[in-house]
Amino acid sequence: MSTSSVSKGCFVFKPSAKKRKTLSPKDYFSDGCEGAENSDVRFKLCQDLWDKIKTDTEVLQDELNRKILDSLLDFTRKCSSTRQHSDWALQMRASEIPTAALVLGVNVPDHDMTFQSLSELLQQSVTPHVASVQAKECGALKHLMKRVLERLMDTVVAVDDDEEEAAEQTNGQLKEISPFFTGFQKSNSGTPGKKRSSPVKDEQQQPPVVVIFKDLEAFNPRVLQDFILICSRYIDRLPLMFIFGIATSPSTIQHMLPHSVSSLLCIELFQSLSCTQHLATVIDKLILTNDFPFKLNSKVMQVLISIFLYHDFSVRNFIKGVQLALLEHFHSQPLSVLCCKKKDAQLNVMQLSHRNLERIKQLPSFKRYIEKQEPQEQASLLNDDTHLKEVCKKLIKDLHKYHKNYYPILSCLHTLTSSLPRYPLGKQIRELHLTCLEKNVWENEDYQSAMKLLKMLAKDELITLLQRCAEILQPVKSKKIKEALVHLEELFFSLSGIKTITSPMKNLQKKTDLFQLQKTLLEMNESRRSKKLSPFEVLRNEALDFIDDLVKKHLSPPESHTLNEVCYYSSSATVRRHLNATPRTCIQAALSSPYYYLQTEDGSVSNAAPDICIAYKLHLECGRLINLCDWLEAYSTVVSAAEGNDPDSDNFGKVDDVKHARFIRAVSELEFLGFIKSTKQKTDHVARLTWGGC
Repeated sequence: MSTSSVSKGCFVFKPSAKKRKTLSPKDYFSDGCEGAENSDVRFKLCQDLWDKIKTDTEVLQDELNRKILDSLLDFTRKCSSTRQHSDWALQMRASEIPTAALVLGVNVPDHDMTFQSLSELLQQSVTPHVASVQAKECGALKHLMKRVLERLMDTVVAVDDDEEEAAEQTNGQLKEISPFFTGFQKSNSGTPGKKRSSPVKDEQQQPPVVVIFKDLEAFNPRVLQDFILICSRYIDRLPLMFIFGIATSPSTIQHMLPHSVSSLLCIELFQSLSCTQHLATVIDKLILTNDFPFKLNSKVMQVLISIFLYHDFSVRNFIKGVQLALLEHFHSQPLSVLCCKKKDAQLNVMQLSHRNLERIKQLPSFKRYIEKQEPQEQASLLNDDTHLKEVCKKLIKDLHKYHKNYYPILSCLHTLTSSLPRYPLGKQIRELHLTCLEKNVWENEDYQSAMKLLKMLAKDELITLLQRCAEILQPVKSKKIKEALVHLEELFFSLSGIKTITSPMKNLQKKTDLFQLQKTLLEMNESRRSKKLSPFEVLRNEALDFIDDLVKKHLSPPESHTLNEVCYYSSSATVRRHLNATPRTCIQAALSSPYYYLQTEDGSVSNAAPDICIAYKLHLECGRLINLCDWLEAYSTVVSAAEGNDPDSDNFGKVDDVKHARFIRAVSELEFLGFIKSTKQKTDHVARLTWGGC
């Protein structure tokens, strides 16, 4: 196409190629999905399950943050109402700004949700004037002022650069920026300087102005100091309030602000729930429950918990890891169509195709099940699809029963052992859960140690623990659990009715004569010989034997149950690869095999390697120190061969200005990526920082 025009202009030509079809998440899910014949059903199950998980986690997040958020709301209301009283100057100096120091912890990715909820609650119940700012958008004072005023006034603020620079140089004097505050005050309180007629009326007209600093540690201290100084001059006209989001320690405020500035703030400290407690609650409500049919095996759970403990402490990222595992399970496992509620799963069993029934026969757990059956039953399972479906319905029902009984007994065992010295089975329930997922927990030495310690409990301690176990089992609607609850209550009442017999050892603590001491020691020696148990010891052993029996019945690992593969996701390597990125490995793979990444517009693979790839491959052939001259000559030879030059020509491999510039650029990129560095040992050499390639 061509154009002809006397004047210069811009011409737009619509592309002749058809527009690409926009793909939905469902299309992405079906693309490359194994067992595509039921991909629609699996996508629907995956989406419904994740929506429920997302809703429940949001509700849980609100419940966990409710206490701290309510405290912050009460603080803002109290400060706002205190301003309206005549004794305001007596309670707080006119230049002091109410400030809430909110310590949230080092789990920075979770802070956004907390501040979003806080902003919404403040706008709903306290004030419409809330401005949240982050350090990355407030590098200078003019940027901070611009962001705050724009979000408070809900309009674009045009600031003169010269005036703002003058304001920074004079440490935030008010002459240059006073029009903005005055305009904001007019827009919210009517006529500025008007005498207040009624405290209640003025409180309604002029709600507090809240500025939230999400990441206080990341702010430039100088910018923050100037902003506080500016705001302190207007505290008598504007009801300003600050909320500092702190990730480390409240002492950060003292380190960032000198006394002359921090004295302008009236600071009150607020401590949020620790991230480890938050994770424990999320695991209890999201993982250790029968409400969600999707499960994680021990290795995947260990990967997610390790990332949490050793990388970011982010509960939000932990939930994203669960989401990734959920998506991968439904995408890669055709039999995940059975990963749903019991009634829906039994209906889906009857809809399975012959191909999916063959997949069931290949499951390791089902192979073990077939091996235990009689020869006639084995033949029916392998050859009769109708009979196989009926058996699968029963196995799915048994799997759901297993989960219904597993979690209450797990909680009971954790209740009994979490208070023991040195925590033999772990302090957190997730540690006990991981142990139960890996193997038979009763075969563990730590379990045997825990049972021995439990047999040394006093009467009051044992009764309290059994009562807690009864409270855990009470709401469970399961026949076996109800039977266990009845027996547990009987043991509880029997223990309560036994009178504690004073041990002879306690008599030694009292003052006694030589004859009484000799008599007590003889009684102790005789009791040891007879080894007769007291009624309490008999009942205590009976109660612990009953708990041990429950553990052996209901806490077997999931791998021992047939068709566990339809509910449990086990690819820990996939989760680790997606969540634990290895940038160096990816970069080395791209530099070693650029043809897999570089493609032309028509889809064909390009045959021209980038300069950085050529330089990278050549540097792999060198030792610790690389001679730049030799490296340049080798690079020029490879480039000449790639350009198709005649090897016998005089210019073949010759270094010209263009090749020299391309080589210097490639070396600079390798240095930026961290593969080489300059060295003082030899001026014409560089040091290699990595070894090996992909």
